[in-house]
Amino acid sequence: MKKFILAFLAVFSLAQFSNAQERYFTREGNVNFFSATPVENIDADNKKLQSVVDLASGAFEFAALIKSFEFEKALMEEHFNENYMESNTHPKATFRGKIENLDDLKAKGYPSDAIAKAKGTMTIHGVDKEVELPAHLVKDGENYKVTCKFTVNPEDYKIAIPNAVRDKIAKEIEVSVDAVLNPMK
Repeated sequence: MKKFILAFLAVFSLAQFSNAQERYFTREGNVNFFSATPVENIDADNKKLQSVVDLASGAFEFAALIKSFEFEKALMEEHFNENYMESNTHPKATFRGKIENLDDLKAKGYPSDAIAKAKGTMTIHGVDKEVELPAHLVKDGENYKVTCKFTVNPEDYKIAIPNAVRDKIAKEIEVSVDAVLNPMK
């Protein structure tokens, strides 16, 4: 009986260790959005993106505080937070989903360079929308570098843009996510 308990504890400890090695996170990722129009380009960075991926289950999440976006022009930043994103009411944007092709990635032994297809719920401005995101994963030592590019249509998230400035904001905003995820310990 004593050997059984010791064996169980050893297996349980090993399972906990391996599970921890399959979870990766960051609190310092970067998310950028870019709006290009003939009238004006809008470019903003947020270097405080938080993200977690669990390669055992495929769970994938990221969150960005809206007020952490920085603009070249202070007035743009003010309008973005107060008039469009209403960041006091809707303080963050999130994605929660799963890696859809996880079994394929596992079968290939988590290749050092792979495309993960994440499917889940994007929440922006208090509105949830089902989306699919391609994420490029590159193994770098014990870390994973994640890059992801997608577009967001402000109308899909009930972000009202007045007619007076409609020509200054693209109908689709380009979003880029870039993060180095470290093993959770």
